[in-house]
Formats: sequence, C-alpha cells, structure tokens
Amino acid sequence: MKFRNVLLALVLVMLASGSAAAHEIRPAVVTAAFGFGSDYTITVTANLEALLAGIGPEHADSDTAPGAPIYNELRATPPEVLRARFEAFSQQWLGGLRVEFDGARVEPKLAVVKIPAVGDTRLARISTIRLAGPVPAGTRTFRWSYAAAFGPSVLRIERGGTLDPDTSWLPGGGASAPIALAEASAKSRAARFLEYVALGFTHILPKGLDHILFVLGLYLLSTDWRPLLVQVTAFTVAHSITLALGLYGVITVSSSIVEPLIAASFVYVAVENILTSQLQPWRPFVVFAFGLLHGLGFAGILQEIGLPRAEFVAGLIGFNIGVELGQLAVITLAWIATGWLFQHQPWYRARIVRPASAAIALAGLFWTVERVLAG
Repeated sequence: MKFRNVLLALVLVMLASGSAAAHEIRPAVVTAAFGFGSDYTITVTANLEALLAGIGPEHADSDTAPGAPIYNELRATPPEVLRARFEAFSQQWLGGLRVEFDGARVEPKLAVVKIPAVGDTRLARISTIRLAGPVPAGTRTFRWSYAAAFGPSVLRIERGGTLDPDTSWLPGGGASAPIALAEASAKSRAARFLEYVALGFTHILPKGLDHILFVLGLYLLSTDWRPLLVQVTAFTVAHSITLALGLYGVITVSSSIVEPLIAASFVYVAVENILTSQLQPWRPFVVFAFGLLHGLGFAGILQEIGLPRAEFVAGLIGFNIGVELGQLAVITLAWIATGWLFQHQPWYRARIVRPASAAIALAGLFWTVERVLAG
C-alpha cells in the first residue's frame, strides 16, 4: 500500500510539471509536391541543430550524445546565425539525400530555409527546408532516400495540393519504392495495411525497450496463464483507447509527462512481482491506467507520420495489430527462455522472477528520474 501511495504521489508531481521534451530526436518529415507545372518541391521539416551537431535518432537522449555541447549551444543561437551555419553545411546535407526520377539522380536546389526564433530551449526547434527543381520531361516515377547519418525520414507525397494516402516511414539510409507521378499510387490497401502492421510490430520489437520491459513485468508475475491473460487484456483495451483518441487529436499530452510515466509503469509491476506472486485485485486497474499512457506513446508514432485522414482507420487498426503481435512475440520468447523448462522448478521465483523483476525496476527507476529531469 505504501508503495502505491508513493507512486501515486510521483505521478501527481509529474502531471503538475512538464513541457515538451527537447532531448529526443525525431525523424525528418519530407513532403514531395508535384502537379504544379513542370517543377517539384520537397519540404523537409527537421531539427537543424541536431543535424549540425551530428546527433541522430540513434541517441535516445541528446544530452548523452557526443555532440551534446554543440547541440545545446545551437538551440540558443539566433535564426540568422543558425541559417549561416546550416548554409555552410548544406552541401554536405544535400549530398546525403538522393532524389531520383526514373532511376536517375537529380540535384535539387536549396530554395528556402525557415528557422523559428529562439524560444523555450527545453523544446526542440523544428526548422523547414524547401528544395526545388524541374521534373525531367516524360518522367514516370520519383524516389527518395535520406542518409543513415541523418536518421529515418517520413515521406509524404502531395499532388495538386492534396496529400496522397501513401505515407512511408523510411529507416536511415533506406530508399522509398518508386512512386508513380502521373496517377495515384497503385499500392493496394492491403499492402498499406501491412505496412502499418509492420510499423506497430517494430515499435515493440526491436525498438520499444520500455514497452518490452513492461510486458515482461506482466509476464513474470505468475506461472499461471490466467493472471497474464487478465493483465494483457486490460493493457490492450487501455492502449487501444488512447491510441485512437490520441491519433484523432481528442487527447494530447506532452511527451515530458507520458515518457516518465511509462518508465514508472514497469517500476510498479516489477516491484509488485517481487512482493507477491498472486494477481492482486487492484493490479488489472493499475495495468489499465498505465496502458492508457502507453497508448499515448503509440499515438505519437502515427502522428509523426502525418497519417492522411482517409487512412486513419486502416493505420489505427493495422498499427494496433502490429503492437499486439509484438507483445505476443515478447511473451513467447520469454516463455521459451524461462517458463518452458523452469516454471515448475521450486527455485523459479528466487532465481528468475525476483532478479529479473529487480533489473526491470532499476532500469525503470533510472529512466523515470532521467526523463523527469530531462523534461
């Protein structure tokens, strides 16, 4: 009971604080526009300070990256000074992206660089870079890729001022499939649906270490499948609700609130695993509450993609299915590694459940404190 009271107090403190974190580097969002004469424009929204400091999404926290001092200095740099720094870097940046028409590379021109004024330096400053150039006569397809050093990108296609339903999440160094220019994408709805499923799955395995630890905490409570089923059901229902509400913009909560609470969630389940092997009456409700927070974290992924309104339902369902498959994969792998052979051994709790839960709790406690301080 005392632990639950302490956790509740921690939650209230974090809810009372918080602004959007500047320490997590987000993918660049790329919008390629066609349909106005014979020219194209490519608009890239990105964190210029991170690009100049050599910090990519592979750094979970910009403060721990090698380029952190440069990054922190640039965040307080006036727009005109930052623009000059970027223009000196622009040839290197342009060399790291690839624009192709019918498989032949073209060299876009740097047209506009818009940098917001210095504001709250705790928030990431997102700048806009616009590239332009002519579409070669008779061109049928367009292709985009972004250097691995610059991290992943989200590619959106705009025709005649309207976003195409196709949106691609490209890993660093990954290239898009050839995209038809003269007509709407021929990619089937089934293919797009499977892309959302894959995105949801990879957000758990291998990218979602915090979600993996939470699911492992649920798994470790008991060797009986019934408590696991109750907890997973509560978690699934909860994160499905906030995933939908967050995606449709009904609920918006700062990541500086959501991320520390997600870390606190697996501290709670791990500590309770050490204290008891029984499903306590309050635990499904606690799991449900934390599931609501995890759903808001999931929604942020689809919001980053800039999911077209027409694709909301397919994206929501597909991504959610992918998340569930990822969770099942985590549970299955954990059972193969521990439960299959050892769950009926008298030493199972002492040698597996308690040490594993303690490790999860320590990791969660470290991330909770780190994310609160980073916010």
